[in-house]
Amino acid sequence: MCEPMDKSERTTAVEVCSLCKVFTDPKREEIRAVDGISFECYQGEIFGILGPNGAGKTTLLRLIATILAPTSGSARVCGYDVVNEPDKVKRTIGFLSGSTKLYARLTPLETVRYFGRLYGMEKSLIKKRSREIFEVLGMETIRDRQLGKLSTGEKQKVSIARSLIHDPPVLILDEPTAGLDIVSSKAIINFIRSARQESKTIILSTHYMTEAEEMCDRIGLINRGRLTAMGTTDELLSASGTSSLTEAFFHYLSGNGE
Repeated sequence: MCEPMDKSERTTAVEVCSLCKVFTDPKREEIRAVDGISFECYQGEIFGILGPNGAGKTTLLRLIATILAPTSGSARVCGYDVVNEPDKVKRTIGFLSGSTKLYARLTPLETVRYFGRLYGMEKSLIKKRSREIFEVLGMETIRDRQLGKLSTGEKQKVSIARSLIHDPPVLILDEPTAGLDIVSSKAIINFIRSARQESKTIILSTHYMTEAEEMCDRIGLINRGRLTAMGTTDELLSASGTSSLTEAFFHYLSGNGE
């Protein structure tokens, strides 16, 4: 589990400080996809990230997951620096992205075991963890079917399973229920809640307001690469003078909260 990074009662699992990522488009113009974002996530917390398309949510998660290198600023996961200690960060996180691909000819079990070997896990532990994960996600009936023959929801479960095989203390989930039917979405939401009960830290990007409101302990609203507001649902509603998270979202999106 994560080691405490300060002397407060809560254990800081993820610390982001003035994080920036600048891209250059074909016209040689700078695009500040992430622009000076700072926040902390605590052990056992679900931290939601909301924002419109192009707000910088996925870029932010990829920076924390070491997939992208920051232009400036810093981020630490369980005390490890994402730039100077990327291998250690990768071993403490499970990262799920909508752009992640699966090899169609493999089965879910073969895929999960393969990733277990990549993490250097012993065969006996891989077998034990695979059995536990498949049971939690309700994947026993699809474990030996080729991935190319699975539904979107079933493939998403496989993606989650492979990100969990090494039992990471921090989960970074980029729109885990996007495009799924209600049954598959419910299974994944239940899994996220159970992970929180196991004291895992979850950073969750979503477009679904109800999902964020029901699951997240705190929420960060991002627009144009900047963190425009952060707090519990009640705190966001109170500060914006609105009665729903959707209304608060549009309040801050319009710049009224700045």
